Amino acid sequence: MTHSTTRSRWPGLIFLFVTAVGWALNWPAMKVLLKQWPPLFSRGVAGVAAALLLGAIATAIGENTRISRQVMPRVVLAACTNVFAWMGFSTLSMKWLSVSEGALLVYTMPVWAMLLAWPIQSRRPTRRGFAALALALAGVVVLLGGHGIAFDAGKLAGIGFALSAAVLFALGTVVARTAVPVAPVTLVAWQVGIGCVPMVIAGLLFEHPDFAALKANGWAVLVYMALVPMGVCYLAWFATLRYLPPEVASIGMLLVPIMGIVAAAIALGEPLGAREAAAMALTLSGVGLALRRPDAPSRGE
Repeated sequence: MTHSTTRSRWPGLIFLFVTAVGWALNWPAMKVLLKQWPPLFSRGVAGVAAALLLGAIATAIGENTRISRQVMPRVVLAACTNVFAWMGFSTLSMKWLSVSEGALLVYTMPVWAMLLAWPIQSRRPTRRGFAALALALAGVVVLLGGHGIAFDAGKLAGIGFALSAAVLFALGTVVARTAVPVAPVTLVAWQVGIGCVPMVIAGLLFEHPDFAALKANGWAVLVYMALVPMGVCYLAWFATLRYLPPEVASIGMLLVPIMGIVAAAIALGEPLGAREAAAMALTLSGVGLALRRPDAPSRGE
């Protein structure tokens, strides 16, 4: 790597760090908000506000914010998997799981994408891929099995929602084989809006939020969720991809669950000991292995 290439990557690394920190802090922040408002309604309100903000930014920078009818089905599919399932189900899982449990389960997504590519794209996993699966699952077993394997109904629901978020996001990634021909900020605004409006509706119909229950720290978290994870971080992520290869940026995002778990331990007093450290090392090693792109296929792979 030349000196100029190294220097040109520095902005990408800075944008990547901003993205990772913003998304990581959102995990313990969600736990604070869920004590006052229900999960779907909370995430939906923050998402709709973020979509309006992103739409205003897209207009300000001169993007065409209209989407053609031909492209809209792909945008809706992406909104269902990348927003409604990913954001909605991961937030629901936080009702029953700790940040360490939820974050590690959700960030197994690249492993499921590798497995789903087998039947959908006829891309059989390599030996490295199966090793990645084994490492990731071993980490999950270490984390969830620390207090025995018997789970109550709430714990099972949390695990189910977290894994559903990971698998459905992975499915959306595998199915969307080509980029949607829409300007980047506009695309995120539409996806977040389409994915979050149903959360608000479902929250009003089934969760019955108490509007008066939101305290000052709850309002602060709600504003943070709208501005930072769904606003600043998405813009920083697109900036990251202008400087770094996608596989490098994706591996760098493994910082998110690590920083989220540490932040939850500091801010919420959640456990962070040898078991959590071992689970992080195993699971994230597996995810990193799944994300790694080999330079050339080896024999037997």
